[in-house]
Amino acid sequence: MLHEPASSGGRDGAAPYKSRLGVWMFLIYALFYVGFVAINLYNPLLMEQIVVLGLNLATVYGFSLIIGALLLALIYDRLCRKKELSMDVQSTNEGSK
Repeated sequence: MLHEPASSGGRDGAAPYKSRLGVWMFLIYALFYVGFVAINLYNPLLMEQIVVLGLNLATVYGFSLIIGALLLALIYDRLCRKKELSMDVQSTNEGSK
């Protein structure tokens, strides 16, 4: 049985947009992570401070890093899909002219 791709492969016109968006989101996340590392490096006792609901800063910041990564991934997916759809509509409109 022949298994073929679900969609035809071809040039991804949105690739430059996706790359640029990915780099910016990586930099945002990296800055957030650098803050976590900097606190641990320069003032590790600060991580012991209780900040919310009996949880210390290390726990809250750590979970924030995880949730932040998930949110950035969802935002990235949404923006990329939107860009691809707009490019599909644009190419369809140009093809019908």
